[in-house]
Amino acid sequence: MYGAERQQLLAQQVRTDGRIDVTATSEQLGVAPETIRRDLAALERQGLVRRVYGGAILLERLDFEPAVNERDRTRSAEKDRIARAALDLVPQRGTVLFDAGTTSSRLAALLPQGRDLTIVTNSLPVASQLATRTDVTVHMLGGRIRPATLATVESWALAVLAGLTVDIGFFGTNGFSAARGCTTPDTAESAVKAAMVGACRRRVLLSDHSKYGDDQFARFATLGEIDVVVTDSGLDEQAVAELNEAAIEVVIA
Repeated sequence: MYGAERQQLLAQQVRTDGRIDVTATSEQLGVAPETIRRDLAALERQGLVRRVYGGAILLERLDFEPAVNERDRTRSAEKDRIARAALDLVPQRGTVLFDAGTTSSRLAALLPQGRDLTIVTNSLPVASQLATRTDVTVHMLGGRIRPATLATVESWALAVLAGLTVDIGFFGTNGFSAARGCTTPDTAESAVKAAMVGACRRRVLLSDHSKYGDDQFARFATLGEIDVVVTDSGLDEQAVAELNEAAIEVVIA
């Protein structure tokens, strides 16, 4: 395959999927990762993509936020592994916060019976999963419901969070990096996430490796505010070193 043909294929792929993963694409096409990186650099010069850590995203979709169902299907196996690994961090008793991330929702679904937990969440999927259980107490934060994430946001949620102290919180993110911290496209959701971070004694970020370096519009936490990152084995050694340098515990699922 000529370089121009390969770049045309990559351009079609990023328009369909919204992103390109260098490692997966190089294996699929049978070329070196450096070749894919050069192709992406050429596409970036053409104004088609923006390169991010581990690949590239469609330039037209920088402010695009996929719906919950679409996000839940993306990297499903990695999210399952991350959720199972994070289960070891959930206490036997105490207060636990789950935000509206799809991996947080998977973790909530894995909670074993018999734990004495008070759950706080702004996620409709999490609340619906746990609402009928008799062994946990669920508090649903109020506010406007965002259709894209099924999360409650704005002043009703913020007012309640200002008065809470929670033992541990589990957070999803659209992007994270050593330079920019944890970010998301929507400012209303970012504000609630930031208030959740502030309400928790211990904070755990649940994110697959593809989100590292994919900085979004609004920051809700610096890396210094995160205690543990649970991610998958696709995160390379340099990224792990950057997180460790920020004094963050990294759990690889």
